[in-house]
Amino acid sequence: MRQKLYMMAATVALVMATGRAVADFSALARIVDSECVPNEQVNGKPSPCAAVDLGGRYAILKDLVGASQFLLIASTPEPGIEGTDLEGHSAPNYFEEAWKSRHFMDDQLGRALPRDVVGLAINSIAGRTQNRFHIHIDCVRADVLQQLKADAGSIGTSWTAIPGSLVGHPYRAMRVEAANLSEINPFALLAADLPQGDDRMGDQSLVAIASAMPDGSDGFYLLTDHVGATPGDMGSGEELLDHSCEVLK
Repeated sequence: MRQKLYMMAATVALVMATGRAVADFSALARIVDSECVPNEQVNGKPSPCAAVDLGGRYAILKDLVGASQFLLIASTPEPGIEGTDLEGHSAPNYFEEAWKSRHFMDDQLGRALPRDVVGLAINSIAGRTQNRFHIHIDCVRADVLQQLKADAGSIGTSWTAIPGSLVGHPYRAMRVEAANLSEINPFALLAADLPQGDDRMGDQSLVAIASAMPDGSDGFYLLTDHVGATPGDMGSGEELLDHSCEVLK
């Protein structure tokens, strides 16, 4: 029964009596709130999640899509990238927790993944299927990594449009020269760059991709796209990830 519920969440659709598929935007929230958190509190076992951090206010769940994709899901009613509490100093550092949770990918694949093939992505309101905050953790598309390497010289420490589009969409990027995200709040960095008076965070996507910096040190590229940047663009940063992990092959 538990696995059946999880599969329903992964496909994110319920077939109604009319025969139409209707998105179930609360599926992840139900799994975390009704199963993972109570099981961790009562039994110390977060099943069907891989982990629950009660203090950090998140759970880690294996997505059925892909061999190694995991989701960091808020265990509080945080809707998504538009959440008003994500940019403050007291907000949980969800991106850093997602980054540290990449070891679940290693466990799933039975090998240690290179640092610079891992990406973290959160979609816009229009580009997501769930109304509970979640970050996708998975491999990055090989062509995206190649494009970022080619554009590395033009990506600085403030947001700028990258010369080449990614997956056909015009992303902006900045580099973060740090080995981890413990002192970095990508949400605050993105919000600060929106035009004054523009609070449409819900229209943005946000992605962090680990990479070596031009001087060889460890760092990250932060990338953002927004709904309507090009016709049909839904602001889905997840498109930069590859759930088949071809980059490892």
